[in-house]
Amino acid sequence: MTYIAKPKFHHPGLPKNELGFTHRDYEGKVSTLCAGCGHDSITGAIIEACFQLSIEPHRVAKISGIGCSSKTPDYFLGNSHGFNTVHGRMPSVLTGANLANRDLIYLGVSGDGDSASIGFGQFAHSIRRGVNMTYIVENNGVYGLTKGQFSATADRGSKSKRGVVNSDSSIDLAAIALQLGASFVARSFSGDKTQLVPLIEAAIRHRGAAFIDVISPCVAFNNHTGSTKSFDYVREHNEAVNRLDVITSRAPIQIEYKPGSVQMVEQHDGTTLALRKLDADYDVHDRLAAQGFLAKHTAKGQVVTGLLYVDPEAEDLHAHLNTVNTPLNSLGTEQLCPGSAALDKINASLR
Repeated sequence: MTYIAKPKFHHPGLPKNELGFTHRDYEGKVSTLCAGCGHDSITGAIIEACFQLSIEPHRVAKISGIGCSSKTPDYFLGNSHGFNTVHGRMPSVLTGANLANRDLIYLGVSGDGDSASIGFGQFAHSIRRGVNMTYIVENNGVYGLTKGQFSATADRGSKSKRGVVNSDSSIDLAAIALQLGASFVARSFSGDKTQLVPLIEAAIRHRGAAFIDVISPCVAFNNHTGSTKSFDYVREHNEAVNRLDVITSRAPIQIEYKPGSVQMVEQHDGTTLALRKLDADYDVHDRLAAQGFLAKHTAKGQVVTGLLYVDPEAEDLHAHLNTVNTPLNSLGTEQLCPGSAALDKINASLR
């Protein structure tokens, strides 16, 4: 696959943040996702959040797994540290990197397939351990790289591009994160930049496991109204040596709506998505109330968005393990290998 780098030059009059950086300094390569993909809107929100926070790009470590969502770190913060892991293994790699160098800002980007299926165990353990990170799931309910099968977050009763009805119960990652003890849990919509940007800013500034579930419709495999697209007919009669899809350009979905209200959003395929923004008097410090609120409105077919829960006195994995303030990768040999006497003392304490 060919990646296209953006030109370095830019207009001298572009707005700058406190560090003197423009938005261009937080961008990456040109996106290869489908035109109108919600994931690109999330990329834009991450760029805006880092710009607003005046973060030095080299202080960020962005880590991803496999999937359309996991490609997106290539499209933002081109001057930051980056690592693309194998499918579902982003959380464990991020945990190891965080333990080695606590001074970096860790941004994990994953998808519903990457985190709710093969990586579900990895997701769970990184959350329960309180790793200091911003964990973003770009949730579209399908496997976009393998022709749009249901993912584990697809709602029961939803129809695939081929008209197949999903008979399995869905995994609500936000609800799971709440149950596992995440100290910051939020859900948003890729088309609601007004809400998403500050949520990302708050998650980055939060110390502990910050999780954001972002509903991000797939323009390629949700473009149906209860039935399949006519691409199937073309494929059945195609004798060419390549099997290609033609994806028409779509404009990103953008919305704004008031707290406490329900907004019906028409997607590219003609279906609608019901979004509910949290009421202004919602108590974000009550974990049990947040779980009940989610369950109540999920039963109504509504997707609750906003900051669901935050612990203002949260601790991270380093606090739990009582590690030293100096990043482990900066310690010398004498500090990392204190000698046989120290090892004997540790072994004696385990007898």
